[in-house]
Amino acid sequence: MATELDDQGRLYVPKKVRERYGEKFRMVELQDGIKLIPVAEDPIQDLQDAMPGIQGVPLSRLRDQAEQAAREDALR
Repeated sequence: MATELDDQGRLYVPKKVRERYGEKFRMVELQDGIKLIPVAEDPIQDLQDAMPGIQGVPLSRLRDQAEQAAREDALR
C-alpha cells in the first residue's frame, strides 16, 4: 500500500487500516526507514491483559518494557 504526505506534512492512513489498527501510532525510526506501530487505547490495560503477573509493577518500568518490546518488534 502506498501513501504520501499532503502539503502540510500529514500522512493519510486509509480507513481500512484505521479500522483494523486504530488511530494512534508510534513512529519508530529504523536504519533503513520507518515503521508505524499501533498504540492501544489503554496501553497499560493492554500490557496487563498480555502479562497478568505485572500487577503492582511501577508504571515507569512498564513503560520502559513496552518501549523496548516495540523497538524489538519493529526490527523483526
